[in-house]
Amino acid sequence: MHQGNEIHKWRHYFEIYDRHFSRYRGTVVGLVEFGVSHGGSLQMWKHYFGPRAAIYGIDLNPACKSLEEEQIRIFTGDQEDRSFLRDLARSIPRIDILIDDGGHTMRQQINTFEELFPRVEPYGVYLCEDLHTSYWPDWGGGYRKRGTFIEYSKNFIDYIHAWHSQNAARLSVSDFTKTVYSLHYYDSILVIEKRPVEKPDHIKVGVPKVSPLDPPKKPLRQALAAFRQRARTLRTGLRKLLR
Repeated sequence: MHQGNEIHKWRHYFEIYDRHFSRYRGTVVGLVEFGVSHGGSLQMWKHYFGPRAAIYGIDLNPACKSLEEEQIRIFTGDQEDRSFLRDLARSIPRIDILIDDGGHTMRQQINTFEELFPRVEPYGVYLCEDLHTSYWPDWGGGYRKRGTFIEYSKNFIDYIHAWHSQNAARLSVSDFTKTVYSLHYYDSILVIEKRPVEKPDHIKVGVPKVSPLDPPKKPLRQALAAFRQRARTLRTGLRKLLR
């Protein structure tokens, strides 16, 4: 059990962390975490990843700077400020893992993602947590409210499927499509795993054993659709006559 500075996390987060971060243990890894608070989680990451890890914390509170120690460097700034985020990106040589546990407002989460996700290494991990604030009005959230990080991130599902889009004007292959291997949604957490992705292809192997089903001919389907439409029109006319 951790005996250092205070850590405040939801209990189910730790299993998620281990599932996605365990491959980095003992390696040269650069981790960025927004939200320092008392610095306990930065100490936890230092212990978890080992002596080859470089840990970077970001917080709005300048007092957090005093929590720096070996392997841990802390920056002070507002994660909603895009200029600060760009300067930060230039100051950190390598980002393998980024954890957004910062202020949890919608603009903070979206701005941080847009500025720093491209800076995460090609096989890196981006984790945004405490997504329940997307449902809390005091943080700018609300169920299915436009502009929340949850609603914003739902577009990611479309982006990874853009290879199959038949409407390029609305959905086309992007850098996101080419760099994101998987999306993992949990209660209050989204994990994005990066990996170079090429256009999918498929193969057939083995011996066919079943005759293909011959579906109804297109004219028949059209005739059925027309029949149903006429039936609806007749029902509507009858209702008017019986009023």
